[in-house]
Amino acid sequence: MIKNKVLALVAAIFSLSGIAAYGQAGGSSVPFLTISPDARASGMGETGVAIADNINAIFWNPGGLGFLDYFKSGINMDDKTKDVPFREVSLSVSPWLPQFNADLFYSYMAIGQYIPEIDGTLAFNFVLMNLGEFTRTAENGQPLGKFTSNEFTAGLSYGTIVAPDLGVGVSLRYIRSNLIPTAQSSGGSGTGVSVGFDLGVLWKPSDLKVLGLDMEDNLSLGVNLQNVGPKMTYIREADPLPTKLRMGAAYTVTKDEFNDLKFAVDVAKLLVRRDSLGSHTIPRSFVTAWENPGVEFSLGAEYWYEQIIALRAGYFTEPRGLGGRRYWNFGAGIRYDMFNLDFSFINSVDANSPLSNTMRFSMLVDWK
Repeated sequence: MIKNKVLALVAAIFSLSGIAAYGQAGGSSVPFLTISPDARASGMGETGVAIADNINAIFWNPGGLGFLDYFKSGINMDDKTKDVPFREVSLSVSPWLPQFNADLFYSYMAIGQYIPEIDGTLAFNFVLMNLGEFTRTAENGQPLGKFTSNEFTAGLSYGTIVAPDLGVGVSLRYIRSNLIPTAQSSGGSGTGVSVGFDLGVLWKPSDLKVLGLDMEDNLSLGVNLQNVGPKMTYIREADPLPTKLRMGAAYTVTKDEFNDLKFAVDVAKLLVRRDSLGSHTIPRSFVTAWENPGVEFSLGAEYWYEQIIALRAGYFTEPRGLGGRRYWNFGAGIRYDMFNLDFSFINSVDANSPLSNTMRFSMLVDWK
């Protein structure tokens, strides 16, 4: 008979990885949901909630999906005659936590299209976290073979413009966590299933002045409530989803034929609360989670030369009570015709951090 400890060990290992890698203090489950999917935003210090100008808005802010046809074609936002639908595909892969040498891989795919009949963008995405290979053992410690563990989510998103400068969006997703094959577990299920949703808003003021400066087409503000849904249950334990509230701002300093420079800042609050009586449920956790220590803070910059070559840098930090991650991000990108290739690299302040030397690669393809 397989030891119950096997399932507990798998869960403990990934929970530890989650705290170290994603800062999910508070005992939330499926922390892979909080990994930024694209190398572009990663290279900018994990900022993106106020940018959200490509299909990866599914993660950062589904409110940005409503603007995609305008972002990519340069159409005036008052012009509703878009005869050719805009389409975009995003692919990303990353060997995760390389310091652990644990064969962890993160893969992401998204595809979306502007649909005139619904006056918005409809998108689908799929995320797979491969947790590696484990050995099953009997009560006496005898090996009984190997199995692989993984977690994945599949989601559908929709974003539209409700005012000339305001986009709103929603994402719905199915989440499955396969820590151990159910047929091989004892004392309960090795699989957890849940559903979740995001709500996002992106504001791009078209007529705004601050301290005498014209903010038209320069400033954007975003809010995204992520991963709201019921708990994941393994055996007799139930852990909440990593519900987060993200807020951010982005400002384009200059944009002309040759140069495009923008800065972005994001803050995120984990809305999960766990105490001696267990984790709080929605909506109670939305109130009690504000007792958690501090917020995540990200700052990033991106520079494009002739819209062909991009250089990026950013910084991410969080309180020790949330995991204590602190690291610099660096990235680069190149654009050719309808192809965008991006790369990012994490340089952790803590040399022993499991995130040190993590590299991400992503490709974006857009066409009409």
